[in-house]
Amino acid sequence: MTGKFQNLAAVAVLIIGFAVVALIVATGPEPAPVAPPVKPPSIPVVVIAPQDMRITVIAHGEVLPRTESNLVAEVSGRVAAVSPAMVSGGFFAEGDTLVEIEMIDYRAALEKANARLVGAQSELTNAEKAYERLLELSEQESVSDSALDDAVARLALARASYRQSSVEAIAAERDLERTRLVAPFAGRVRSERIGIGQFVNRGEIVATLYSTDAAEVRLPVQDDDLAFLPLSLNRETSASNMPSAILRARFAGVEHAWNARIVRTEGELDPQTRMVHLVAQVDAPYDQGPGTPPLTVGLFVTAEIQGNLHESVFVLPGAALDKSNRVLVVGPDHRLERRPVEVIRATAATVVVDGNLREGEMVAVSATTTLLEGQQVVPVPQAAATE
Repeated sequence: MTGKFQNLAAVAVLIIGFAVVALIVATGPEPAPVAPPVKPPSIPVVVIAPQDMRITVIAHGEVLPRTESNLVAEVSGRVAAVSPAMVSGGFFAEGDTLVEIEMIDYRAALEKANARLVGAQSELTNAEKAYERLLELSEQESVSDSALDDAVARLALARASYRQSSVEAIAAERDLERTRLVAPFAGRVRSERIGIGQFVNRGEIVATLYSTDAAEVRLPVQDDDLAFLPLSLNRETSASNMPSAILRARFAGVEHAWNARIVRTEGELDPQTRMVHLVAQVDAPYDQGPGTPPLTVGLFVTAEIQGNLHESVFVLPGAALDKSNRVLVVGPDHRLERRPVEVIRATAATVVVDGNLREGEMVAVSATTTLLEGQQVVPVPQAAATE
């Protein structure tokens, strides 16, 4: 009996102990939660360095001939000969005979004019001699005044006839020369509308020609981009101060480049596009040397116009600039600082800034608003931006 009582007492003690522990746990204070340590975010940065930067303005245009004109028949007649160069795309030199019109009628006209000139010369000579004789007799009072007046009148008429015959002979000779249509410059044939045996009239266009001494490209440029170029719309910009340009295009599946220079501005601002047109020129476009194809008329090119030189500027990714023209600079303690900068030029890809930055500083690639000034970060260097 005593043993049984001892077992019950032990069980009761255990129950009471568990109850007390449960009561203490239920009614005791809860332990304060411990927050995990905050890890600074990693952000991409570029380590900046000043550099001298020549701003480049990009424009696009089509290659055009500097000189283009129509070949016009100056006399009427049947076509006797056509040069082999008189085909679309044919090359010719200055002074080449491109078309010949039958000359027989114009040679006959020249012979007639020369014959009339010889007759008029003879009449003039006789009239001058007759006038001189009558003038001597008049001084001796051996001839009447009316006879002398008649001699003066015949002399004036002979002189007028001689002048008319001279002009007719010159015109006939000029018409004979015009039976040969001569190239006014070295160039190519854009189009031709003539063949042997065809009859042409005076003033009829037989071909369209353009020169090959130089090619031009008309380049539209935003008025804002003019600030980066050493030129203006007035007369102050001399030819020697005009900027140079590089024309680029794909030709035969390969990228090629041609050196050009800006020769003039058109001087008027397009009211619809707000653009000014610059004209770039390339000399000898069909003789660019080995390895470079000709700059063919009609080719669409991209022009890189060399602008003003800016010294000790910084080139950053375009996203590094916020709407208030500020950038995020990572300080020595890896804390962020929003710093205002002077923007020289901003594009979607890059931004060129000046001032308020130092060599070797780290600038965040993106000036996102989720990053706060003074926030500590882990900088991850990226490749520097290029203009």
